[in-house]
Amino acid sequence: MKKIGIVSLGCMKNLVDSENILGLFDRNGYEITNNPKEADIILINTCGFIESSKKESIENILEMLNYGKKVVVTGCLAERYLEDLKKEIPEVDLYIPIREYSHFNEKLYVLDKSIDPTLGVDDEYRIVSTGPYSAYLKIGEGCDNRCSYCAIPLIRGGFVSRDYDAIIKEAKELASSGIKEIVVLEQDTTKYGIDFKDKKVNIVDLLKGLLEIKELKYIRLLYLYPDEISDELIELIGKESRLTPYFDIPIQHSETHILKDMYRRGDKEFLRNLFIKIRNKVPNAILRTTLMVGFPGETEEDVNNLLEFMEEVKFDHLGAFTYSQEEGTPASLFVNQIDEEVKKKRLARVMRKQQKISYIQNKKHIGEMMTGLVIGKDEHGNYLLRSHWNAPDDVDGKIFFSSKEELNNGDIVKVKITDAFVYDLMGEMIDE
Repeated sequence: MKKIGIVSLGCMKNLVDSENILGLFDRNGYEITNNPKEADIILINTCGFIESSKKESIENILEMLNYGKKVVVTGCLAERYLEDLKKEIPEVDLYIPIREYSHFNEKLYVLDKSIDPTLGVDDEYRIVSTGPYSAYLKIGEGCDNRCSYCAIPLIRGGFVSRDYDAIIKEAKELASSGIKEIVVLEQDTTKYGIDFKDKKVNIVDLLKGLLEIKELKYIRLLYLYPDEISDELIELIGKESRLTPYFDIPIQHSETHILKDMYRRGDKEFLRNLFIKIRNKVPNAILRTTLMVGFPGETEEDVNNLLEFMEEVKFDHLGAFTYSQEEGTPASLFVNQIDEEVKKKRLARVMRKQQKISYIQNKKHIGEMMTGLVIGKDEHGNYLLRSHWNAPDDVDGKIFFSSKEELNNGDIVKVKITDAFVYDLMGEMIDE
């Protein structure tokens, strides 16, 4: 039997694409392997979001070429730099950019005549790689926000919502296969349905549809754009116990003039009021955000104000990165670019501040009962829990807990939090 090895880089949306592609290979009789030495074909699904991710993609391509196997390169880097890649790395056997995914099978047929050219990439045959109990559910493609620093619309195009019935069908199939948790994602999940002309459905309608699938115990929403978070959405999350009270709201910055230059909607006061509203309406809400430092024109005063804003809001989870000057984006042409060393120092300040905030926030959970999924075990014999507190994309901290009985991944358990650290929590299983 022929074997396919895959390297999936970048975001979880890219991972879903990789899972759909694996489904195509599976239908053509390929076995999946994690050992590149065993593979007949190695596929690298690349990321091209920022400079560091481009570098990682190139490094992986070059590494995989060393195994002397047939190599296929797909994804965002192949979409944006197709001709450059063909010229610079001609050793790759096949490049398939995103715009050619509808012809994936035909492209592969050129490389391997055993591929059935009539079988396309189809989410119905997706190979879920996140375990038998949890899966991502992608509800659209592309982005219309056009932030001045972001290359995603240049790569993935404008926002296109996925068909409502197709999403519900896939969710039902996932649930029937044993999936207990789904994580709804897109570049901007709150924009779902805005492009539909005939039927008027939005993200709230979609979540209500997913809630009708009783086998799904946990439904989590990621990537919410601040000014598209409606009161109706907040209230639905607050009242439905199977909707995880987890608000992932990347704000990028707090200062109004920087948000304006980033072409982002809303200002500092709007963001402040939004987080106050969420905490008032959903007392057990977990707030996660993403920040960018070193954007053109950012001053030391702006960074100081950002730190004060972090202290005020007290995000439970926070990721930060330095601005990357991406070609083709409006911000790449801004004249007041900031030195890389200054960016790194500002990033370090943000992360030091968040460490203190995170520790304070985490200590508040001591004594709390958290229900969630068993997701693994560490080298010390502690189990790992995923509750409403942490998402499955390895951005948040971990919840470790002890148990007197043997547990399996995917079991739903109740854990009492007994200790807290800068990023992680510790607990013990409670018998009911």
